[in-house]
Amino acid sequence: MSSESEITRRSFVKTTAGGSLALSLGGLACKTTGTKAAAPGIAATRLANESIQIGVIGIGGRGRYLLDKAIELSNDKNINCKVVAVCDVYAKRRNAAAQKAAAQGFEFYRDLLDRADINAVIIATPDHWHAPMALDAINAGKDVYLEKPMTHTVDEARQVHEAVLRTGAVLQVGSQTTSSDQWWKAREVVAKGMLGKMLMSQGSYHRNSKEGEWNYSIDPGAGPDGKGDDFINWKEWLGPAPAREWDPERFFRFRKFWDYSGGIATDLFYHVIAPLNLVWGEGEFPYRVVGTGGIWCFHDREVPDTFMLCADYPTGHSVVLSSSMANDTHIPGLIRGHEATLIMVEHGEFEGSTPYITVEAQRAFREDFTNKWGRDKIVIKTEPEKRDDHMVNWLRCIRTREKPVLHSELGYKAMAAIGMSVQSFREGKVLYFDSEKQKVVTEPPKIRA
Repeated sequence: MSSESEITRRSFVKTTAGGSLALSLGGLACKTTGTKAAAPGIAATRLANESIQIGVIGIGGRGRYLLDKAIELSNDKNINCKVVAVCDVYAKRRNAAAQKAAAQGFEFYRDLLDRADINAVIIATPDHWHAPMALDAINAGKDVYLEKPMTHTVDEARQVHEAVLRTGAVLQVGSQTTSSDQWWKAREVVAKGMLGKMLMSQGSYHRNSKEGEWNYSIDPGAGPDGKGDDFINWKEWLGPAPAREWDPERFFRFRKFWDYSGGIATDLFYHVIAPLNLVWGEGEFPYRVVGTGGIWCFHDREVPDTFMLCADYPTGHSVVLSSSMANDTHIPGLIRGHEATLIMVEHGEFEGSTPYITVEAQRAFREDFTNKWGRDKIVIKTEPEKRDDHMVNWLRCIRTREKPVLHSELGYKAMAAIGMSVQSFREGKVLYFDSEKQKVVTEPPKIRA
């Protein structure tokens, strides 16, 4: 990137018509979104000077990371939180987590929720448990950090969002990339109309390994017949999923199976569609969605190893996402407008850091764009230090009762596209979302002005 094309926040504001049309780049670099939740949650007993007591449910790979993060934050006096309880059906994970956090361990998550002193819970279980646990936690008066994907299905996301509206609970969906500064800078670009009519957003999430993704290690001897630390409560783990005989492949590698996951769409595409919804503003429910792809390389799974999502939105733009577990070449993350293109992730890695975003005029609009914005290519530096970490944002919002970055409505809208793409692939159908009835349908609904 040449020094001539670089533009700082100060010079960008100065360039744009004396500042009157400038992007207020600092405005969205604030600590929270600044929007109050509908009402205090049941357990929101004004924690002005009290510690936020946290329970962590699910201590697998992602759960271990979130537990470590919560323990790290407990040492920050400005955050004032403490992990007091952990839960996992696998005794080895539960006992190790309880020892690490000096917390009480639970085999059954409802017992953890019964602790009246717990204000908030982190849920990092397999996808099929997200909605039941989140709903139970909200109804028990807890605020929730709900790891992505928000839920297993679209209808479950609706139920969780409605529970948040009903109770005023603070729920953050755990797609951490949405707290990265590039999305908030991009959001202002779109809001100021720099792109003209928005036409299409694109993104990808590609990986490659010899064995394929999600083949996590399997602990020998662990299972429902295991003794001591090797015991796994398989029946409890299955929960709302179909009853099956013990299968270590399903337990340790759950993302390869439809009963517990949506594969690429739920594990990876959520990290792409969630920030795109944020950039668009308050996001949108899709109008029409198609999921396509297949198992082209790794035949040890039910879910596809290569997957594409195409969605059309009622305000008149489309989304195209691509992914493969057998090829790691990304495509740039960008939004195409009629007058300009916004490149948010040049390297294509939506969870990766990026030092700048770029707005570049289309050839036919270069003169008009330059007259309005000062030049035909604008490079806007990101300022990650201006924004809170995703979990810190959630904890601050628990105290202020503001909406967190990836609140339930944005999470639900992202889940609509994700869940519909999975359903479309599995059923071989084009699917539609009826926004009035809040449900997935197979016939085109009327779009009301």
